[in-house]
Amino acid sequence: MFPEYDIIVVGAGHAGCEAAAAGAKMGSKVLLATMNMNTIAQMSCNPAMGGVAKGQIVREVDALGGMSGIITDQTMIQFRMLNKSKGPAMWSPRAQSDRMRFAEAWRLTLEQTDNVDFWQEMVTGIEVEAGKAVGIRTSLGITIRGKSVILTNGTFLNGIIHIGEKQMGGGRSAEKSAKGLTEQLIELGFEAGRMKTGTPPRVDGRSLDYTKMEEQFGDENPSKFSYTDTEPLATQRSCYITYTNPEVHEILKTGFEKSPMFQGRIQGLGPRYCPSIEDKINRFADRTRHQIFVEPEGWNTVEVYVNGFSSSLPEHVQFEALRKIEGFENAKMFRPGYAIEYDFFPPTQLNLTLETKLVENLYFAGQINGTTGYEEAACQGLMAAINAHNKINSKEPFILKRSEAYIGVLIDDLVNKGTDEPYRMFTSRAEHRILLRQDNADIRLTKLGYELGLADENRMKAVEKKIAETAEIIAYLNNKPIEPGDINNMLVELCSAPIAEKQRAGQLIKRPNVEIEDIAKAVPAIGEYLSKFKKDSVEQAGIQVKYETYIEKEYAMAAKMSELENYTIKGKINYSDIPALSKEAKEKLLKVEPETIGQASRISGVSPADISVLMVYLGK
Repeated sequence: MFPEYDIIVVGAGHAGCEAAAAGAKMGSKVLLATMNMNTIAQMSCNPAMGGVAKGQIVREVDALGGMSGIITDQTMIQFRMLNKSKGPAMWSPRAQSDRMRFAEAWRLTLEQTDNVDFWQEMVTGIEVEAGKAVGIRTSLGITIRGKSVILTNGTFLNGIIHIGEKQMGGGRSAEKSAKGLTEQLIELGFEAGRMKTGTPPRVDGRSLDYTKMEEQFGDENPSKFSYTDTEPLATQRSCYITYTNPEVHEILKTGFEKSPMFQGRIQGLGPRYCPSIEDKINRFADRTRHQIFVEPEGWNTVEVYVNGFSSSLPEHVQFEALRKIEGFENAKMFRPGYAIEYDFFPPTQLNLTLETKLVENLYFAGQINGTTGYEEAACQGLMAAINAHNKINSKEPFILKRSEAYIGVLIDDLVNKGTDEPYRMFTSRAEHRILLRQDNADIRLTKLGYELGLADENRMKAVEKKIAETAEIIAYLNNKPIEPGDINNMLVELCSAPIAEKQRAGQLIKRPNVEIEDIAKAVPAIGEYLSKFKKDSVEQAGIQVKYETYIEKEYAMAAKMSELENYTIKGKINYSDIPALSKEAKEKLLKVEPETIGQASRISGVSPADISVLMVYLGK
């Protein structure tokens, strides 16, 4: 009935979709197994992609040849570049998406991708022979053979939904949980844990009074995620901001005695950076109000996502409290918020390829690894598929360094440090974030994607053109003299000191208040010259000129740190036999089994002194 597949992907969320698309584009025969074909790429929580650090990840996925950026561009209803008041290392693209169109676009894309087959059914087990994953078993007792298996089960593994004192099995609202896989993986020797996440109520937008809220517009000149020729938005839908108040808080407190979180019915840890509304009121008792983002779920639907009001309190308490929020006085609820508890597998059980250490050719990606967020899941699915394809075709593993991509930071953190709470990416996690900007993901990664067979020739030509144009503009700016009479009026307007003699344009752009656009506006000849180039190339040149010194320092630091990556740890080492290592270092090194000294140095609990001991031992 079934052929043998190269890659079997279990789960069709954001990790599963990227994994299926990537594996197929690279030439593998892929089966995407999902419990429900109608919920492929479902946005289970907020209808948005990107945000701080997450937007950089989507750009990186796109630069490598993944699909999340393209799908987002095709289906977004608003675009904003966050943190524009800060330096470019902090700029982060974010899109409000049309939930239904996003899922539809992903499904149609996969259906039109050669080498992707589908199977709708619960997967209850992995076929393992001689320590290798060789296929899957389904609830109907069907065995499907595959050379590799990627598990992207999201919140479905033994998922339990909590609303007040009510509990029900489920991986998402109105969808059943997945049974059998956790139990088998534990039998195989894997360590499992529980995590928790939540979602807010959805309401009828027709019942809200937007005149009482602050309107949040999209960018005046919206950008996009993909480096391909996707169309930027011509029109946008607004989001809105309102606030809770003391009366809302008092009503919510009446449900605390029935809260599954406060009463201990939820064992899993929730995301620290996205707490429920009851958790916010409890932890920040001195705050009289909390911000609520009112987000439309699409172009035409009236459904609204109440961002900032995630809750697992009884539904009547949620409803009563909602109606005390300004603008929500007559709100009609579509469904209440809920918490969901699910199984995950600590990611220290993985190699940097996302292949499990216990079972060969078995890969984990997404929330099964303890992460949270569509973007974090998508990049893991992409990386797992790349490595699964390379492994079965006897090619080298594909591992991104921390200095190459946020994706590299994320996977390195997970494998070496693990996580006991849902892991979310932040710019602060990346020590080389000035190198890992959203504007240069294509320059950093497209060549790698092209060599993998993911990014096509058009993408490669586009990035080569951008690199050439950027270099040409930089050379021009660093050599173009500007007379004081041409620029001083503008410098004074920008609160920057006027010049007494002519200076090169590049030197002026290095000033804090002066941007390349200002120079182009003040000096028509420069403006006319820059108008010949694409906007992205001009922006890239401006950033590289302004931050040249910082970028050079970062590259030097990255090169110094990468020297440790060249110290390979060959063979299996019994760290217990190295007496000078600390007890904690022995335990962590035995558990993680690092491949290089650099990786060993980033393991939580391994000190610089332990690294020195290890280097002496290996030198002998």
